[in-house]
Amino acid sequence: MRIHSHPILEFRRGRKITFYFEGKPIEAYENEPIAVALIASGIHTFRESLKLHRPRGLFCAIGKCSSCLVEVDGKPNVRACITPVREGMKVFRQKGRGRVT
Repeated sequence: MRIHSHPILEFRRGRKITFYFEGKPIEAYENEPIAVALIASGIHTFRESLKLHRPRGLFCAIGKCSSCLVEVDGKPNVRACITPVREGMKVFRQKGRGRVT
């Protein structure tokens, strides 16, 4: 589900790595955003809305909204759309209210 070529944009992929989402291994390319790797793996829901528990995922893709907040290596409120994946990182859906930054 990744774009491999585009008439205007250029893609510079790093080496293949593995990170973990909810304990499941996910293949990604070094330095691509967490959200890109998750969507390419068929995962579109990163968290739920606080009040009505509606699914939330990639929305703005520029780090300005709170739709893609996830927990990374124990740190809450990480923006999946602008945070690059790293080998072995552990990503979880945002739990609880957290702190919206």
